[in-house]
Amino acid sequence: MRIRAGTGRGNFDSAEKHEITSSHFLYKVLTLSRQVSFSPQLAILALVLSFTVEAATQKVESIPVPGTKAFPESITSTSDGVLFVGRVGDGGIVRVKPHTAESTIFVQPGSSGSRSILGVFADEASSTLWACSNDLSALGGPATGSDKWSALKSFDLNTGNARHSFSLPGSHAFCNDITVDGKGSVYVTDSANPTILKLSAGATSFDVFAQDPAFSAPQSGGAGLDGIAFGSDGNLYVTTYTAGELLRVDVKDGRAGRVTKLTGNRHLQFPDALRALGNNSFLVIEGSGRLDRVVIRGDAFAVTPIHDSFVTPTSVARIGTTAWVSEGQLAFFFDPSKKNLSPSLPFRICAVPLRKENSK
Repeated sequence: MRIRAGTGRGNFDSAEKHEITSSHFLYKVLTLSRQVSFSPQLAILALVLSFTVEAATQKVESIPVPGTKAFPESITSTSDGVLFVGRVGDGGIVRVKPHTAESTIFVQPGSSGSRSILGVFADEASSTLWACSNDLSALGGPATGSDKWSALKSFDLNTGNARHSFSLPGSHAFCNDITVDGKGSVYVTDSANPTILKLSAGATSFDVFAQDPAFSAPQSGGAGLDGIAFGSDGNLYVTTYTAGELLRVDVKDGRAGRVTKLTGNRHLQFPDALRALGNNSFLVIEGSGRLDRVVIRGDAFAVTPIHDSFVTPTSVARIGTTAWVSEGQLAFFFDPSKKNLSPSLPFRICAVPLRKENSK
């Protein structure tokens, strides 16, 4: 079942004539060099995913994301019902007020030297909007920023003004997603390395919080660590994109312990964002087109589908009983064969009503 977000789907609906099956390619690309342009030192790991998009009649509320090259990647929310969306193609962060459908550029492209924005996380306790920035200018990403490396940026959650920039360690890093603990320490997944990094509250540099071979991308290539969130049990949970795994990192007294690869009732297909609910359950985005609820019991998890056939979903944020999903359409950004084709405009975030059992 294909989601029809809003009243128009632009070139996508026109080309597909609402009724046909098509292949869609999703590239998750990691920039493993500080070089802006392609060079022998620039190593890019690409994953190609094809899936079927089918006709549907259901309409789903949606809100446009400004920018003809927005390619929204991550989405986060605040308790007052405001959403923030990072843009890979145009850069910068968009603020969305769902009750008025108002979308504005909140963090300007290039602010604090930023480039393509991936993970975003609203930390209301410190009034900070955290964002992962990576230099993807060689692939058509924003050229307005000055950074040549992967960095975690902080912005004022009320004004959007830049605060700090923290470079990830090493020359081959890729900041992907973010979470924050109760003490204000920030954790990020490094998709290019099998490491979860920690920026302690008040610190100016990262520590390696957890490192494990299970976090690595397959030897055949692709992306490693992706989504990250704390469970209600106090432990840290992460996804690996290409391998399709969900893992738990035991946390005790602020330190990482055993890493456990969890067993599911089915294999996850390119799990991306991970957002905590309650009772050790999460909302999970699968790059193959799905929004799921995952419930963890011991070393196992059960997946319940909520909605499918999004066009390359990249992230999810919950406001009450509504899940907002970003449709990235990333194939048009990362796939060289689609560079002369146009994504469906405008880019959108889609609202999915959650049943009571899927919101806790």
